[in-house]
Amino acid sequence: MNMTRRLLLVLGDQLSFNLASLHGLDPQSDTVLLAEVMEEASHVPHHPQKITLIFSAMRHFAEALQQRGIRVQYVRLDDPENTGSLPSELRRWQALMQPDEIHITECGDWRLEQSLKDCGLAIQWHCDSRFLCTRTEFSSWAKGKKQLRMEFFYREMRRKSRLLLNGDGSPVGGAWNFDAENRKALPKGVRPPAPARFTPDAITQDVLALVAKHFTSHYGALDTFDYPVTHSDARALWEYFLDWGLAAFGDYQDAMASEEPFLFHARISAALN
Repeated sequence: MNMTRRLLLVLGDQLSFNLASLHGLDPQSDTVLLAEVMEEASHVPHHPQKITLIFSAMRHFAEALQQRGIRVQYVRLDDPENTGSLPSELRRWQALMQPDEIHITECGDWRLEQSLKDCGLAIQWHCDSRFLCTRTEFSSWAKGKKQLRMEFFYREMRRKSRLLLNGDGSPVGGAWNFDAENRKALPKGVRPPAPARFTPDAITQDVLALVAKHFTSHYGALDTFDYPVTHSDARALWEYFLDWGLAAFGDYQDAMASEEPFLFHARISAALN
């Protein structure tokens, strides 16, 4: 087993080349670790399409890293050496590779983060820079408040980012939100665009078969899976929304219509998360 200077664990919802823990990555001496583990896939009964999305996106990201010359250790769910949880996989690879340092970007799941902090290894933690607001900033904003209302936090983030603000700090358009104008019923004869769909490639087909085999007790079917699983797919979905959905999205974002599950929505949330 090749030794490594830094072992960098990347989670299934952290598939970004700009991830904080990947800053300064040296392809010659560092190793990225990704692992599909049963504990994360089954601690609650996730929909099998969600599991497929995450595992397929992880495999595509690992391939993209390798194409950039980065060393990757990838653990598949059905690997006979797979220990079944991220803390135990991290301990296993620490013992195998003897890294000088272990780096992780803070988790989006408190349960997982605590289990990694309790795994007995010295870990260097990184603030997740993909968010506009750090945990420390949020804690400072929330301190002493009797209610944590999204509207007021949203306004604070607008002020911080200067998005859609006039020079004097007032909101463009004269109001902080226009929710009352976004609740129109869908008129008869208005047809939303057909949703952009992504045909599963060979990697995703393999994951679909894996999930179908191991998660038969989870609710939901796999046969309609069409999510974006690569960065390029996600960009294509976003561009499709800008071209075909955005103009009508505001008016009808809260509308509902029979046989129309998406209307003008972007469907980009899964790729963002």
